[in-house]
Amino acid sequence: MSDEERDAYLDTVLIGGREPVTIVVADYDPSWPDRFESLQARVAEALGARALDVQHIGSTSVPGLAAKPIVDVLLTVAKIEAEDDYAPPMYEAGFVLRVREPGHRMFRTPERDVHVHVYEPDDQAVTDYLDLRDWLRFDDADRDLYAATKHELARREWTDMNDYADAKSEVIAQILARARERRRSRS
Repeated sequence: MSDEERDAYLDTVLIGGREPVTIVVADYDPSWPDRFESLQARVAEALGARALDVQHIGSTSVPGLAAKPIVDVLLTVAKIEAEDDYAPPMYEAGFVLRVREPGHRMFRTPERDVHVHVYEPDDQAVTDYLDLRDWLRFDDADRDLYAATKHELARREWTDMNDYADAKSEVIAQILARARERRRSRS
C-alpha cells in the first residue's frame, strides 16, 4: 500500500481524522495492572454477557516494560458489525469510538489514556496481541529489544499514532515469529 493509499484509508476509518501526537514512553508503572482491573470491571458492567472476554494487552500489560502510559484493553464480542449491541453501553461507560475498520473497532477515553480494541474472538489480531504479551512477559531479550525500539521511535515526530504503531510492526513481527517458533518447538 502506498503512503497515499494508507493516508486515504486512515481518513476513512479514523473518527475525527488523524491527530498529530508526541509519543512519550515512560518507565513501567506498577499501577497499570490496577488501572486495567478497574477498566475491566467498567467494561464488564457496561456490556454484561456481550463482553465475551476482556484482557489487558499492550506494553502496560508486561511487568517491567517501558510503555506509552495508555492502557490497552482487548474486548471480544460476538459480532463486530453489530455495533448497536456494544457501542451505546460503551458510550454510557465513558468511552468514545475512535476507529471503525473492517473487523476492528477502537474506543478510547476522552483523556486518551485508554484504548479498548474490539474484535471477534477468532480474529487473528486477538491471537497476535495475546501471543506478543505473553512472550514479552517471558523473554527478557525481546522485552529489551521492544523497549529500545519504542524509545528510539519516540524520539521522532509523528503525524499520527498509527504511524508510530506501523513503525514498530517489523520488530513485532520478528518477536512474534520467535514466540511461535518456541511454542512449536515445545509441542
